[in-house]
Amino acid sequence: MWRINRILQAGDKMLSVNERAYQIVEDLIEFAEDYCVDVIELKNDATVIDCGVHAKGSYDAGMFFIQISMGGLAGVNIQLEDVRDVSIPFVYVYTDYPALACLGCQMAGWKIEVDDFRGYASGPARALALKPKKIFEILDYEDDTEYAVITVESDKIPNEDVAEFIAYECDVDTSELYMLVTKPNSLVGAIQIVGRIIEVALFKLNLLGYDVKMIMNAMGKCPIPPICEKTHIIANDFIAYYGSVYVLSESYSDLFESITFDKTAYYGKSFEEIGEDFYRVDPSVFSPAQLTVNAGDLCKVFGKKDPDFILRHFS
Repeated sequence: MWRINRILQAGDKMLSVNERAYQIVEDLIEFAEDYCVDVIELKNDATVIDCGVHAKGSYDAGMFFIQISMGGLAGVNIQLEDVRDVSIPFVYVYTDYPALACLGCQMAGWKIEVDDFRGYASGPARALALKPKKIFEILDYEDDTEYAVITVESDKIPNEDVAEFIAYECDVDTSELYMLVTKPNSLVGAIQIVGRIIEVALFKLNLLGYDVKMIMNAMGKCPIPPICEKTHIIANDFIAYYGSVYVLSESYSDLFESITFDKTAYYGKSFEEIGEDFYRVDPSVFSPAQLTVNAGDLCKVFGKKDPDFILRHFS
């Protein structure tokens, strides 16, 4: 797998998250057959990489999808782990640039609607289009590059009109636009949803008013849900009831105590009960099951995992 470069800055110039992601995209394109993805060249020269709409996808493609969606600022691994006596695949994610990788790139902060195409967009292209602008004001970051790399969750392959819209918003030529797409109920779709485990924690911290730039390093892990019609629902249940995050922070805040799912009014419910349109539900519902915080001399654990809640999906 492509490895994260420890050097984020060259002199005084911040390196581009789109350029970093593009390095991984090149590998994915070159070995598309090995990774079980399909590369589609649109008539306007935009590139689509089907990772799980019609393509089979793979574990490697799922890890690439996460790394690309995080602007090349993360390491990813997948391995089996036992929950009680049941072996379940887990995704492991780490980043030394949590705020930029998660909120500046991975957050699904851009809902794309062009004709009959609907998709939830993540990835470093958001740092070109500044979607949403408020996040980039908080991060004090704006990308400037000729490439735009975007990851999209959708049941459809984006066409030329979608490419034109995204390229216009990012101020790049369509020939320099790279769109990775997967539907949620696919292997890559399932992996990339639970691969947002750190982002879920930072999203909640930001929502509560904590300065996310104080988080220096972060790691997270979450079980990967079964592939079925309701994968996207089960995936969010897995994050809420068994996803865990470990962060190193410059300072401690009482807000950490309110991050986990057991502190919400929705604890005990499935996301099938809470609602499937995630742009309409209460945003505070998105929370990890457990958070461990190391801040100075303090190291505290919040929340709890519920193995029984996730094991009910395995007979």
